[in-house]
Amino acid sequence: MEATLNALARPVRQKTHWTERIAHLGLVGIAVLLLFFLALPLGAILIKSVENKSGELVWIANFIDYAKTPSLLGSLWNSTWVSLLVTLITVPLAFAFAYALNRSCMPFKRLFRGITLIPLLAPSLLSAISLIYWFGNQGVLKTALQAFGVNQIYGATGIVIAECFSVFPHALMILVTALSLADARLYEAADALGTRAVRKFFTVTLPGAKYGLISAALVTFTLVVTDFGIPKVIGGNFNVLATDVFKLVIGQQDFAKGSVVAFLLLSPAVLTFAVDHFVSRKQTAMLTARAVPYRPSPSRRFDASMTAYCALIACLMLAMLGMAIFASFATFWPYNLTPSLKHYTYGLIDNEVAEGFVNSLKMAFGTATIGTAMVFTGAYLLEKTKGASLLRAPVRLLAMLPMAVPGLVLGLGYIFFFNAPSNPLNGLYHTITLLTLCTIVHFYTTGHLTATTALKALDGEFESVGASLKVPWYKTFFRVTLPICTPALVDIARYFFVNAMTTISAVVFLYSPDNKVASIAILNMDEAGEISPAAAMAVLIAAICALATLLFTALGWWVDRRTQAWRGGAR
Repeated sequence: MEATLNALARPVRQKTHWTERIAHLGLVGIAVLLLFFLALPLGAILIKSVENKSGELVWIANFIDYAKTPSLLGSLWNSTWVSLLVTLITVPLAFAFAYALNRSCMPFKRLFRGITLIPLLAPSLLSAISLIYWFGNQGVLKTALQAFGVNQIYGATGIVIAECFSVFPHALMILVTALSLADARLYEAADALGTRAVRKFFTVTLPGAKYGLISAALVTFTLVVTDFGIPKVIGGNFNVLATDVFKLVIGQQDFAKGSVVAFLLLSPAVLTFAVDHFVSRKQTAMLTARAVPYRPSPSRRFDASMTAYCALIACLMLAMLGMAIFASFATFWPYNLTPSLKHYTYGLIDNEVAEGFVNSLKMAFGTATIGTAMVFTGAYLLEKTKGASLLRAPVRLLAMLPMAVPGLVLGLGYIFFFNAPSNPLNGLYHTITLLTLCTIVHFYTTGHLTATTALKALDGEFESVGASLKVPWYKTFFRVTLPICTPALVDIARYFFVNAMTTISAVVFLYSPDNKVASIAILNMDEAGEISPAAAMAVLIAAICALATLLFTALGWWVDRRTQAWRGGAR
């Protein structure tokens, strides 16, 4: 009897259900993928940076040699001051544009907002190519450039202008969000106190948007310092860190110094990530439950000035794209401007870039489908399942790490890791599969954050009710979670597709002649002096991305009708 009572007194250990074990295995699978395709390649760079050419351990000798090389230190300085200058130019311009969109009653807001998205649909080097046609040695406005005391567009001047065009939409997206979170009661109180417009701007608007401004500045600086396409096309003899990595690895086969420069490229991105994380912890809610959404009041003079400003920015954006389109059709720039398909024919057929477009589409579709499935599954297993507590923190860290890793650094890590003969995954090297996986990992964090945001919006009671009714988690996933989150899935897929079509830095080290993608083919044509065919192929990529965006928008509309009828309420 006593033994029976003791047995009853022991705590009952709950057995893990087999469906939960499947979830844990899925989480392990995500962790293994991120380990092999993110952490270990970065570790390979660390190992290579402390070895000499013979593979012997030399510790910090490579870093000391780098510090003693004046040309490489000059590149570090060039990258720093150019990135700072672009940040100082772009962030105020983007803030003014975001301010016009949120705080004025100007017309054509959607049109202006759509035009600013143009740089996202094309490789970054399109702006550099367009600038060459505008201000290059045979440019339309070459003399106008000289009137400002600038002799040529090649070098720092061209990099700064092209980067401002390229990173503008990234800064704008952050600042539009920051300015949209405004409480109208603050402005009503300021008006009641007779506060002037200028003082309201500095005491209410700027403090409310300061975290957005900091994030926009950090993102802009990081994007510029790690960009490869623009400095490669229009940089001339002006060296920066991104082009140094390419020259050291591809040109000189100096992997040790290339790894050192890669770490220098990684450091500002990691610093940016750390500062942004610290700032986000300090940020307080801008909208409380009692907040009143801010709605701008019409003001003829202010609205007219904001319309004129946004129209100017939009015209500059269209001028960049328009010149690239015009030059791509010109028969022989600048002597014969008769429209023809000569450069498209040369690029697609004679230069065999059509095969590159096929490879790019394969990579884009693979990235969109596999990447979306991987990202959403990983986010769901982290947010909506229980158990495996020791595994969750490392997976969260690995999911956020790609945000702080430039594409060039990730691609270099793939060379060192997957090209090693002892690596059982060596067979993936120089394949479209590896290019696809590299692209997924490179853009993983944004997709993960999008999926996490969508999942956190769902009440945890869905899973609790399912568990109480003995419904396995995977049935709740397919019947409830997945249909509700389908719009987020479409957004993630669109993001992956467009970035896979336009990326250069992430795959510039990994392609081979048999699997060259379109963006790399454009870079090679420009390097060979075939700038008109390069412009034509860049325009084609932009057209494909624009068409894909329209198709994804239509898919999103169809998905909303099929799965989001509940949002409209009862009828």
